[in-house]
Amino acid sequence: MQKCPSSAVKFVSVITGDILGRALQNLDGLLQMPYGCGEQNMALLAPNIYILEYLEKSNQLTPAIKEKASNFLSSGYQRQLNYKDVYGAYSTFGTGPGNTWLTAFVLRSFSKAKSFVYIDPEKLIQSKVWLEQKQNDSGCFLQSGSLFNNRMKGGVSDEVTLSAYITAAFLETKTSSDDLVVGKSLLCLKESINDFSNTYTTALLAYVFTLAGDMETRAHLLQHLDSVAIKDGGFIHWSQTAAETSASLSVEISSYVLLARLSVSTTAEDLGYASGIVRWLTTQQNYYGGFSSTQDTVVALQALSLYSSLVFSPEGSSTVTVQSPSGPLTFDVTPDNKLIYQEKMLQGEAGKYSLEVKGTGCASVQISQHYNIPPPPDATTMSVEVSLEYDSSHRPPKASLKLISQYNGKEESTNMVILDITLLSGFIPDQQSLKNLEKALLVDRVEHKNDHVVVYLQGLVKGTPINHSLELLQKIPVQNLKPAVIALYDYYQPTDRTEKEYNVANQGTKNI
Repeated sequence: MQKCPSSAVKFVSVITGDILGRALQNLDGLLQMPYGCGEQNMALLAPNIYILEYLEKSNQLTPAIKEKASNFLSSGYQRQLNYKDVYGAYSTFGTGPGNTWLTAFVLRSFSKAKSFVYIDPEKLIQSKVWLEQKQNDSGCFLQSGSLFNNRMKGGVSDEVTLSAYITAAFLETKTSSDDLVVGKSLLCLKESINDFSNTYTTALLAYVFTLAGDMETRAHLLQHLDSVAIKDGGFIHWSQTAAETSASLSVEISSYVLLARLSVSTTAEDLGYASGIVRWLTTQQNYYGGFSSTQDTVVALQALSLYSSLVFSPEGSSTVTVQSPSGPLTFDVTPDNKLIYQEKMLQGEAGKYSLEVKGTGCASVQISQHYNIPPPPDATTMSVEVSLEYDSSHRPPKASLKLISQYNGKEESTNMVILDITLLSGFIPDQQSLKNLEKALLVDRVEHKNDHVVVYLQGLVKGTPINHSLELLQKIPVQNLKPAVIALYDYYQPTDRTEKEYNVANQGTKNI
């Protein structure tokens, strides 16, 4: 795909004194992804909780912010109940067997949200009892549904990874009645603390044993994690394996290490080490303050909120000056505007830019560049072939799309996959065709919103092409009709993505 230099727009923004400022300004839009499943709804809901906790601890929570965030929590809570079954378990689309991972995610989030909005306590009890029933004799938990991201897998079994996540949920929401369940699960998890083949699981276990107060095991795990950390010029982060370049997974691993480092200890050494992780995490944030996918956004904002509450200072002012070819841009950072998101547009000239900060306050600076069509990764594991037949004699004129989706990456299969069909201007989907698509192979859900048809696929098996079709009706003739884009991507690894343009003008398609 070619990016359009003439459409480039550059912004420089200063989040005054607060690394959570961007997220605070975009509580309803941290992720630009489809919203039609239980995970995405929770990814919209959960960050509000951590930001509210941080603002409350730092005495920055204003009535206006509390009302805005609480409204998001309340509406998200009501939406999430659509994905719950009668036993208290939650699933991706509210049908089929409950998912242990998602249910634990909901439990830990709702338990914290009840500090700010009404959460039916019976719903929490139901979910906790359902999870307890999934604990086996060894103390670990049986898997129902799938792990949300298949790249979490490694040398450690899925049972250990899942059990660590559920145990963290119980520890974060712990009551005295949970002691037996948690005690058994910790015994099971301890059997895997010397298996360092899965960095994600090691980081998660470090956080679990930190919450459990087992400092010896915590130190053992953190020592190993430090030995495999990627340290570069004051930035610290982790990846799953040397060959794994998933930014989403690296963000989550690094966030769990940050949580483990800071949940019980706030020495100068811990805070200094943590600052290196935070520096790297903030480079991974998107323009909206979130990250690339659902869980990395949730866990990263939880970790950043904890760090921010520990280092927050109400004092200090500074002036940030950005020198650009078109002249200087100045931002004033004061205690009165710490949470205000300041942004100015650059003129887009090529050349050298420099940054100068004077004063005693803390400021977070971001420079971002936007194109009408974003550039794709250099190589992709996804492919989508599109053929189009246009029938002008049909009333109304009709365009028939034939789509072939395929995955050719390293894994045996993908996570949930999104097929996002942007409609041509003046066209709408045929309703019967949409109904047929809902029943097609691997399709879990189909949404038609605005000018998009979004298809949720269960996942793609490596090397196996999957066929789908959709008919579009031309309701309004449009002169000089521009191409539309079809995107195919892994929901939890959005960098595994491909896009293709299509049009009726030449009844053709091309890669972009």
